[in-house]
Amino acid sequence: MRLTTAQALVAWLVAQRSELLDGTEVPLFPHVFAIFGHGNVLGLGTALQERRDDIPVWRGHTEQGMALAAVGLAKATHRRQVGIATSSIGPGALNMVTAAGVAHANRLPLLLLPGDTFTSRAPDPVLQQVENFGDPTVTVNDAFRSVSRYFDRITRPEQLIATLPQVARVLTDPAETGPVTLALPQDVQVETYDFPDALFEPMLHRIPRPRPDRRSVSEAAARLVAAQRPLLILGGGVRYSGAADSAVKFAERHGIPITETTAGRTLVPHDHPLYAGPLGITGAASANTLAAEADVVLAVGTRLQDFTTASWTVFADDVRLIHINAARFDAVKHGALAVVGDADAALAELALETGEWHVDPAWTARAATVRAEWDAHIDKLRTPALGAPTYAQIVGMVNDLSGPDDYVMTASGGLPGELIGGWRATGGAPTMDVEYGFSCMGYELSGAWGAAIAHRGLVTTMLGDGSYLMLNSELFSAAFAGHPLVAVVCDNDGYAVIARLQEGQGAEPFNNFYADCRSNHDMPPRVDFAAHARALGCAVFTAGEPAEFRDAYARARATAVAEKRPAVLVVHTQPSSWTESGAWWEVGVPEHLSGRAAYEQEKPGQLRYTRAH
Repeated sequence: MRLTTAQALVAWLVAQRSELLDGTEVPLFPHVFAIFGHGNVLGLGTALQERRDDIPVWRGHTEQGMALAAVGLAKATHRRQVGIATSSIGPGALNMVTAAGVAHANRLPLLLLPGDTFTSRAPDPVLQQVENFGDPTVTVNDAFRSVSRYFDRITRPEQLIATLPQVARVLTDPAETGPVTLALPQDVQVETYDFPDALFEPMLHRIPRPRPDRRSVSEAAARLVAAQRPLLILGGGVRYSGAADSAVKFAERHGIPITETTAGRTLVPHDHPLYAGPLGITGAASANTLAAEADVVLAVGTRLQDFTTASWTVFADDVRLIHINAARFDAVKHGALAVVGDADAALAELALETGEWHVDPAWTARAATVRAEWDAHIDKLRTPALGAPTYAQIVGMVNDLSGPDDYVMTASGGLPGELIGGWRATGGAPTMDVEYGFSCMGYELSGAWGAAIAHRGLVTTMLGDGSYLMLNSELFSAAFAGHPLVAVVCDNDGYAVIARLQEGQGAEPFNNFYADCRSNHDMPPRVDFAAHARALGCAVFTAGEPAEFRDAYARARATAVAEKRPAVLVVHTQPSSWTESGAWWEVGVPEHLSGRAAYEQEKPGQLRYTRAH
């Protein structure tokens, strides 16, 4: 088939299929988010227009925002489908680098197709080209290399034949998945070539389920059955494997308490008797209590990052760690006994080895006991009161009014701690996306657009005033395209959670709350978030006290669905009320600040490496 490079690429994208957990076949690449410029409008843009009935194209309004929407789509589909973002060369391309970082940190698939400068170099320097003084082959797109799991620059049409199978491999591999960048020079996009017909035949991609080495499973089983106080930690890998039911049944069979990481939230029904709550700094004191008492930890599908492990102070110093992970890179961390394989497959094989072993019932019962204490604490924080609502009260009301198929999101500031620690899942499919791998301000709105496209239930995203100002253009994208979602904007007059960190360590208030920022005005202007959101085509609601918020949120939900557009609910919140799990977080504290004393006290208890035997 004689096609341009761009036509061939689009034809291949359309031919790729994916299998969901229930066996349903869907497009691997269901949507494209695009902003066209001279670097991609005639080549890739024309090719997409010719196949517009086969692969929908949505116009973004910031390159970063639309690429984050593609990330949100991948998370909402549990990595079974991949969003695409394409931009022109130069600033448009560089604007997508942050989104690549989000996808990389969170192990989420993303296909980026930035335009690139001419391979012929005949018209150099072209508009928006940054010339490298020492290497003419380098362009701004090389910035993607550090945040891509696979990078290629297509300088000849026939190179697609070799690189496209690698693109599919990375995007669908549970261990290697992440952002893929194909830089597309604009002259190469329009070059023609006789591509083999077989390249465009439908291809069904099934997520591989690699089974672990039998010896590692036997060693893990021996370590586990020797435990007196084992603890099971479920991460995002359990979600993407579809292994939540298997993990819960494994825990039930042996009486092992269960905790979740940030990426693993909502895998376990909140009222399950083995559920101890989410782990870590933004988690629950109940889970942290059990982690400190556990002698063996079985971690499944998690990176065990600092917020999950309280900077590696949440475990006892003699704990032994077993780590099931599809990625050997993660499985071997901190001296763990590595069981490398798919979460569902590995748990099934581990169950064959552990037999009828059961934990002491007293330890099993600890999960419900300590979680009941945490629930009572959260209930108290959720209790309505006069005045501006707290984050905990808002999360509670959103939780109460959300259905089992609805989806909740956040990413930055104080809301991750409130949502992770305070949300109560009802069971079923995972329904939470807390982007706390890269914690990118602005993901809340952009990622919600992508999630709204992919998820069957209503998406509610929760964010602060700082995140709203950071990146809000895709609210209009969602309104224009007709995708309903609810955005709860909590206005607390600045970067409240960073002010909390700053002042909590003994530093002077500076440059976070507006009251502590430099201005040449006696009364500096403030943002009218309601008016701004209305101007972007959103339905708008405002609330003051908690009772007003509950009513406004219910109306916002109904309006978003009925009118097929975002509904933005603006609420002024208390700036200094937080849900605390009691865990420590390592940050650099200067010696002259009061917080240094706590640092010196906690740092020696940091677990750098676990016992092998």
